[in-house]
Amino acid sequence: MRSILVALAVIAAASPELGWAQAKSGSKAAPANETRYFTAIDGLMDGNADVILKETRQGKTVTAATLDVCYPVTKNSDRKDRFVVPLAVNGQTLTGTSQSNGAKEPVSVKLNRKPTGDTFEFRGQITIGKSVTEVASTDNSDVSEKEFLESQSTDDGISAQPKDFTDVSPEAVSVRLKLDAVLDFLKSLKGQDVEVSLASLIVTCDALRAGEQTISMTVDPERAGALIAKARTMNGVVTAGWTAGTVEMDRTIRLSAADWRDGDKLNRDKLTGAISDVLARTYGAKATGAVWNPVTGKLKLTLKRPSQLMPGLDLTDVIEVSGLVSADKPGGADALMLWISSPTTTTIDESSGAKLMLSEESASDEESDTRDDGGAIDELAKALKAKRWDADNSVWK
Repeated sequence: MRSILVALAVIAAASPELGWAQAKSGSKAAPANETRYFTAIDGLMDGNADVILKETRQGKTVTAATLDVCYPVTKNSDRKDRFVVPLAVNGQTLTGTSQSNGAKEPVSVKLNRKPTGDTFEFRGQITIGKSVTEVASTDNSDVSEKEFLESQSTDDGISAQPKDFTDVSPEAVSVRLKLDAVLDFLKSLKGQDVEVSLASLIVTCDALRAGEQTISMTVDPERAGALIAKARTMNGVVTAGWTAGTVEMDRTIRLSAADWRDGDKLNRDKLTGAISDVLARTYGAKATGAVWNPVTGKLKLTLKRPSQLMPGLDLTDVIEVSGLVSADKPGGADALMLWISSPTTTTIDESSGAKLMLSEESASDEESDTRDDGGAIDELAKALKAKRWDADNSVWK
């Protein structure tokens, strides 16, 4: 009996230590969940796939994963398809099935991941329909969720209500729509005096993931406001407004509208004559043509002068300049903005009799500006009593 009591006493004396040890062991928290992203798997689909692999990890253990792949529908095609596959995790093996969003082809994925120091290796197969892609990709780095979200943020540059046209261009209009509304919107533009950017018809991987596409257009500034207002009433339109375009502020002047309007309409003939006179004087040339584009509202001026390259050949320099005129802000009536492009010069033989055939190596824009511009913007500002844009202080002066 006495030995039993002694044993109980020993156990009792040890119990506080045992209890503390158990409490200490139980207080250790499980690793927190962390989301990591791979934004590329090198070599997948010959390097043409845009890949996002999202992993949820607890410590170093992957507990969930999703593979998002955007890829050309055929080799070298601009048209894309996409699939998103939730992946089952079994140790270092990731598997799953789904179907592509566009062609509705069956998709199956089996990947084995292997940590290799600070990077990861992926091997396996991705099958889309009957096409099988072998995956053998090394040196893949992951990023945090914060880094991933920062890299995904994009700005389409659309300004729905710009205060003026110093940051956006008066002829450049963009409309962002839901993907399922894009086709009907484009069909509505058929027969309209609007130029649609061919590049904006491409549905990019970013557009497929966002479910929205931005269509870019060029239109006469006098009709841009009406086009935007109409677009906003159409099905699936998320936003519409002005964006960056042709106008460069260092080649733009601001002038009073009163001298160049007949009522509420721009007197294009009068303004064309004034611009042509200044440029002819500045370039030492003769104005030979002026055409206003009825769709874009752009002015194309042509001037000619004797070429000084080799006077005995009687060659001619043909100088072409583009221009754009608009109100200085949406709905503005008091002031106009005039943008004039850098001149492009082509030398040709217009002499009588047999002609010398000439080929011209392309020169950089900087070389063209230095050779031909002659301070044309300053001369226009003086002649038209206009102001130039001060980019340092963001004011007209």
